[in-house]
Amino acid sequence: MRQVRLAKDAMDRDWADPGLDLDAVAAHAGYSRFHFIRAFREAYGETPGQYLTHRRIERAEEMLRTANLSVTEICHLVGFSSLGTFSARFKAWTGLPPSEYRDKHVGRGAALIPGCYAMLWAGGFRTAPGSARRNSEEAG
Repeated sequence: MRQVRLAKDAMDRDWADPGLDLDAVAAHAGYSRFHFIRAFREAYGETPGQYLTHRRIERAEEMLRTANLSVTEICHLVGFSSLGTFSARFKAWTGLPPSEYRDKHVGRGAALIPGCYAMLWAGGFRTAPGSARRNSEEAG
């Protein structure tokens, strides 16, 4: 059970990483993927994939209510690589598409966090490997 809890902690910590997949989490726990799915479901009542999706949707809900970012930007920040998948799962979880959720939950006149701050906080400004070196070489 300790290994499953550690794997859940890893999902809680790295939920936004689009590279976080079942095989990596199962390996973190020291289980095969199929044994890990069974152990996780027994411990938490849902599969690891369902749990990770719910964590990401919860974060997306928060960003939709507070940050001045597009739905596409939020989709990628919370770890989804497909806007269609994100929108479908978001609607299944909340009952509303992301844009309608924002319209319903953001009060009139509410000040949203500027997108640049939200992106910086969420780690959305990523550079390609070697780009910092290239930029410094071009400047010098």
